[in-house]
Amino acid sequence: MFHLVLVTPEIPHNAGAAGRLALATGATLHLIRPLGFSLDDKHVRRTGLDYWHQVDLHVWDSFEDLRAAAKPTATFWFLSTKAARSPWQAAFQPGDYLVFGCETRGLPAALLATASAEHTLCIPMKPGGTRSLNLATAVAIVLYEAVRQQDPPWQAC
Repeated sequence: MFHLVLVTPEIPHNAGAAGRLALATGATLHLIRPLGFSLDDKHVRRTGLDYWHQVDLHVWDSFEDLRAAAKPTATFWFLSTKAARSPWQAAFQPGDYLVFGCETRGLPAALLATASAEHTLCIPMKPGGTRSLNLATAVAIVLYEAVRQQDPPWQAC
């Protein structure tokens, strides 16, 4: 349904958790090198539990390689603490790419410069609280908002 993109993730637990989220929602997980861990890392497998082998996972050498392989009509949404719009203001469509940066630096400025303000999103947070959220938490918030907008038949528990 959606594509989750982690650009140069550093922490294996977050990649494992994103993999579980992808599997739970029918999303595809894309990891952009360099990775701060090995995909054989026990922490990735532990967080992904016994589901990791079922995740639709693609590893790319660069974001440009991923973008070149995407359909020309694909929409990319870039998540950044520097954005002015929230995911609640976005109109997500199946096949969209949700792009997240690494845990310590976020998305590179050069990559954000390629995105329109309309497609750059920030998760709202109470002022004075924290600078940012854990990567896996941010992925979950945005992915489930995108899924909610599609109203899939499995949405109700």
